[in-house]
Amino acid sequence: MGQSERLVEVWRGDILESQHHGHAVICNARGEIVDGWGDPDQVILPRSSAKMLQALPLVESGAADAAGLTTEQLALACASHQGAAIHTTRVTRWLAEMGLGNDDLLCGPQMPDDREAKTGLIKTDQSPCRIHNNCSGKHAGFLTLSRHLGAGADYVDLDHPVQKAVKTAFEEITDETSAGFGIDGCSAPNFASTLSGMGRAMGAFAGAKPAADKRQDAAVRLREAMMLHPELVAGETRACTELMRAATGKVALKTGAEAFFVAILPEQELGVALKITDGATRASECAIATILVKLGVLTADDPMVKKRMNPVVKNFAGLDTGEIRPSAALMRGWG
Repeated sequence: MGQSERLVEVWRGDILESQHHGHAVICNARGEIVDGWGDPDQVILPRSSAKMLQALPLVESGAADAAGLTTEQLALACASHQGAAIHTTRVTRWLAEMGLGNDDLLCGPQMPDDREAKTGLIKTDQSPCRIHNNCSGKHAGFLTLSRHLGAGADYVDLDHPVQKAVKTAFEEITDETSAGFGIDGCSAPNFASTLSGMGRAMGAFAGAKPAADKRQDAAVRLREAMMLHPELVAGETRACTELMRAATGKVALKTGAEAFFVAILPEQELGVALKITDGATRASECAIATILVKLGVLTADDPMVKKRMNPVVKNFAGLDTGEIRPSAALMRGWG
């Protein structure tokens, strides 16, 4: 990767024990970088942070309206949910409305992260299914679009009409040709972009206006669905859900695997994209919380913000041994 900056530090007592480097950009609705750290031209895989982009064709094509999708279903199409009952019952119902079921999903089975759902499976000696997969909402969206297009069942194939539509939307809203792709954890292609490309995409989502055109209207509907249903985008105890709640409708937030994060700030028409180079979630959560505090949509003393931005490190005896905190570079210009 290009030259990164130290963004997050882990202290044990008065000793700097660990540090996390990364890249981040803040872009306006015109695609201009208004602030940044590290290398904005770094090529990255946005992983699940790209789900809003992957859902654009679902709405733009008319498939969402033809299927009568609700805001809950649009939020699930953008979600990396934890397999709680509020997620799996809704995905199951969505599939059933199309006459489909678990076996029609092409994501693999995944043990739910939700404690109650996981414990329930273990107690009843059941195996997790594909509907438990954190990407099952996105895949239900793919199936909805595939049916609308009259396409085949292999909707994750790179040459399938669904993925061709996704790639077109991805390249148009990032305003660049994708450098390639990787296969994501859910078996769908994950298209690469520069960090600034994802920042431009988030700025475009932030500046989109209802009914201005199909692309902008789709972006508005997806970001508003996420902010309306933060519990469906991730789940209880998760950063996306808790920080969106703390922001009270001022930000749509989405994490991706390997320490990627994006944010959409409609009132300010700003978008954020960040990548921690070592893939540490503790660092990406600290960094995104810090940036959102700097941008005024979160307050540093909110318990849900402090939990990510300045968490205390405790040992097994419950003693405070240190803290995670943003670096001086990330804090520059504070106040």
